[in-house]
Amino acid sequence: MTVVRNLAKRDYETVWRAMSRYTDLRDENSSDEIWCVEHEPVFTQGQAGKAEHLLNTGDIPVIQVDRGGQVTYHGPGQLVVYPLLDLRRAKIGVRDLVTALESATVAMLKAFGIAAAPRADAPGVYLTEGGPRSGSKIASIGLRVRRGCSFHGIAINIDMDLAPFHRINPCGYAGMEMVQMAELLQETPTWKQVAEIFVCELLRTLELPSAEWQPLDEHTLAQLSAEQQELSNG
Repeated sequence: MTVVRNLAKRDYETVWRAMSRYTDLRDENSSDEIWCVEHEPVFTQGQAGKAEHLLNTGDIPVIQVDRGGQVTYHGPGQLVVYPLLDLRRAKIGVRDLVTALESATVAMLKAFGIAAAPRADAPGVYLTEGGPRSGSKIASIGLRVRRGCSFHGIAINIDMDLAPFHRINPCGYAGMEMVQMAELLQETPTWKQVAEIFVCELLRTLELPSAEWQPLDEHTLAQLSAEQQELSNG
């Protein structure tokens, strides 16, 4: 069974270090986990990130991380999902995982009456319905695979302040317009509603076992994060 955890609102660095440590410690018997979280405001710059895409970050911290891709923004009102999966055990390729994350997002949005699709030239999900917002990006993807296991993941804009995206070139694209679900619906769904539908669609797409939602023990989260910090410093 896949374990799904609601981490609620957390600072980015604690969660990043914890999922990195979990990936390093897991073995062939470790459960696959999906972490759903909402982050405090932060810009994250991927491994190939270029400084030129940071325009005016101001008082929002910038963290250099070990995922693929360029710079993006995380903040309250956004659903961030980290699939911590043993890809070799599940016989899932990296491209398969990206496609599944995109497909699950498209299916979730469709459930709320929003038409969207991935793009062949740039990972993520974009609006396809007519009107001035067509082509705007609603979900961003950045992954890392280590020892055959995935971490990092996808960020879906639900009901947030999009202004910080104007301080960067989102995902390395100058002028990329971002959009959120709240702008497209008369009644905005809750973060939990979006998370539950998305996770259900992701499990179905990847043909993974049914999920059990569990909280992440506070002590475990703190311990994983602290251990990774020690390794990074040492």
